[in-house]
Amino acid sequence: MEVNVLNLSGKETGAKVQLPESVFGVEPNDHAIYLDVKQYLANQRQGTHKSKQRNEIAGSTRKLHKQKGTGGARAGSIKSPLFNGGGRVFGPQPRDYSFKLNKKLKQVARKSALSYKAKENNILVLDEVNFDAIKTKSYVSLINALNCADEKTLLVLPAENKNVYLSSRNLKKTKVIIAAELNTYDVLNATKLLLTADSVKTLEEAFAK
Repeated sequence: MEVNVLNLSGKETGAKVQLPESVFGVEPNDHAIYLDVKQYLANQRQGTHKSKQRNEIAGSTRKLHKQKGTGGARAGSIKSPLFNGGGRVFGPQPRDYSFKLNKKLKQVARKSALSYKAKENNILVLDEVNFDAIKTKSYVSLINALNCADEKTLLVLPAENKNVYLSSRNLKKTKVIIAAELNTYDVLNATKLLLTADSVKTLEEAFAK
């Protein structure tokens, strides 16, 4: 698949980039995508939720009233789950939600996500993205020039660029990552995928390993 290369003004440079079929033209595997996104979201969970059981509640262990003769139920402690302020039965406990996926499956998922974006013509290739200073206005101008102001965008750079990253950080619908950190969730969560000519090469080399 051949794509025209655009400059920072959104105009065609005359150059073209070939999106490799091995990365952007595979038959999408929806189940692999599901597993990879599920793992990504699970890894974001802190798992620090915690409620106290009756043995952790601060309170007296004195028997509330005598066993028989009150006409009410038997009660042994104010910390019983039956009372307000008592312990919770089978409440949430700290846990790790992360799980393992094979490297090959994750590659299939990422290729599938990129192929979906290519099929939908939602990939734009830029010549080079670089700003002289950290200015949100510069990134806004870039998004406006590409007619993506009202859409979620994911810009994939071949290497870290502090000026570009910090210029985009205050914008809600934009995200900037490097090619080595590309993940299925971010690709699918964005409406438009913005690549540079160099990041296309980086992705092709990474998936070839």
